Amino acid sequence: MTDKVRIDKWLWGVRIFKTRTLATECCKSNKVKINGKEAKPSTEVFIGNTVEVKKDGFNMQYKVLGIVHTRVSAALAGPCYENVTPKDELNKYETWFLAKSGSEFREKGAGRPTKRERRELDEFKDK
Repeated sequence: MTDKVRIDKWLWGVRIFKTRTLATECCKSNKVKINGKEAKPSTEVFIGNTVEVKKDGFNMQYKVLGIVHTRVSAALAGPCYENVTPKDELNKYETWFLAKSGSEFREKGAGRPTKRERRELDEFKDK
């Protein structure tokens, strides 16, 4: 077992990206940095490196604590990195994630929203 792996493979293996292709495309479009330097998909990552990823408009930062060569379960991926993203960026991401998951509240028994209500909701969310 070696102590280095390609950055695209590591990002996919620890479940930061859903597919390796997405991780590779993100690297190719200069959205991944290792220790402050832009990383190509074939750039090797080592234990102790800091990886910055621009994903969905957010700048996430991770410290590499372990190397994986294949995709592993979430339970095994957790100890392989530490999320060192600044608090303000994490709060922004959590707010966006909750809004994306559709956590609108609707009174019980009110039924589905009408077309007019849906338009008003969408207009409100866009603001």
